[in-house]
Parts: sequence; structure tokens; C-alpha cells
Amino acid sequence: MQDSFAKYLHSINSGYCTDVPSMIDTHRFVDDLMVLLFPIKGNRKIDLRETEIRLERMRLRLKELLIPLEKDIKESPEIIAKQFFDQLPVTYKSLLEDADTFMKSDPAARCVEEVILCYPGYSCLVVHRLAHLLYKLEVPVLPRVMSEYLHGMTGIDIHPGASLGKNFFIDHGTGIVIGETTIVGNNVKIYQGVTLGAIFVEKSMSDTKRHPTIEDNVIIYAGSTILGGRTVVGHDTVIGGNVWLTESVLPHSIVYRQHKAIIRDSKSFDEPVNFVI
Repeated sequence: MQDSFAKYLHSINSGYCTDVPSMIDTHRFVDDLMVLLFPIKGNRKIDLRETEIRLERMRLRLKELLIPLEKDIKESPEIIAKQFFDQLPVTYKSLLEDADTFMKSDPAARCVEEVILCYPGYSCLVVHRLAHLLYKLEVPVLPRVMSEYLHGMTGIDIHPGASLGKNFFIDHGTGIVIGETTIVGNNVKIYQGVTLGAIFVEKSMSDTKRHPTIEDNVIIYAGSTILGGRTVVGHDTVIGGNVWLTESVLPHSIVYRQHKAIIRDSKSFDEPVNFVI
């Protein structure tokens, strides 16, 4: 039985493409790049010379991660690694602005250092912006490995193809899903459990815009679901909690789900309220 299963297992696994980046090495690359960008994660300071050396080492490590994908990328691993690090200063500036936005948006945040060290939404946003650079360079697989690494740790699922504007704020974050073709403007805030998704999930739609567009200065509260590639939430709009939205909303709108909460004294019930699930 064991021998037959070994043969079956080998036959299946030998059919998979091995031209993929190492998950373990990719996770280490993500961790080390985040510590390089934010040394306080490693509880130390790095001088200028060490910073220069580490940047060069990270470029070489990215090149190594890209080598298995060489047949599927438009440029050489060397060129793509260079392009990634050439664009990194602009992305880093955006990440610093994001950190400041988190600190100003959440009364519980006492300092920027706390945001960088403790906020899962911010960590996920950092990795998303890095993965998005590779996605725009048309690198397959690797950006997804990077984003799914943080998805597993935070419960926040952001596809590396999603375009997120400046000063993006994620509060709490658990359960957030943002699809590949989502476009989010500047100064947008979203809360836990929000889904920016597609109405239909069909393979034939892979090259079309399937996810919504969220314009500037929009707030989307917890548990809301916004679906569809043609759905546009106009700027300066507030989407209340638990809203289900599949059509566009004009700017300066307030969208909310009307419900009624009934509060009664426990003495009015014949049986005690004591549910066990």
C-alpha cells in the first residue's frame, strides 16, 4: 500500500512546474526587507554603510528569487531587480505617509513606532505596496507568494494587483478582502470584514475589471460588501456597516442599512437567555 501510494504521489508531483520561487526564501526576503525599511522591527539602528550593503544584498536576493521565473518574465532577473529597487524610494515615501495616516486616524495609536510594530493592517499594506511593484513589472507568482504570506498572518487578503491610493487606512483589518482589479483612491478608510469583490467569478473574466472603484475620501465601515467592476463609489461617501452594494453611488452620499434593534428587560422572557453554540 505504501509503495503504491509513493508511486502515485511521485507521478502527481512530477507533473507540477518547478519554475517557481521558493516560498521559504520569499518569506525571508519579505521579513528582511521590512526590517531594512523599518529597523525598529529588529530593535536596532543601522548605519549608512550597513544600509548600503544590505540594499545591495537584497537586490541580489530578489534576482535569485526571479531566476526560476526567467522564462515567464519580459526582462532578465537582473533588470527587474534593478527596476524594483529603483522604484523603492518613491514607495518608501508613500509607506511613511501611510504610517502617519494610521497614527492620526486611530486614537489608540500613541506613536508611529507603535503603528509600524503592532498594526497588522499597516504591515499588510507595506507588503502589498512592495508586491504591487513586482505585479506592475509583470512578474508572475512571486507577488502572490508575498501577499499570501501576510494574508496568513493577518487575515487580510489584498491581491497584489489591487491599486491602492495614498494615505490608505485599514482599521483592525481581520477579514478584509480586496480583489485584483480594485482601484482605491486617496485618503480612503476601511474597517474589518470589508469585501471589495467581484459579482461573478468566471475564468473567462480574468482579463476584465471585476472589482469596484473607490474614489477619494471614502469611509467603508465594518462588514460591508461592495461588488462589481462597474461599481463606483463616488468621492467623499460614507458606506455604513453591513451594507451590500452592487451599484454605483454618487459623490457625497451616505449609504446605510436600516435595521431595528429591540432591547427588552430579561424579566420579560419566560426562559433565560443563555445560548450555547
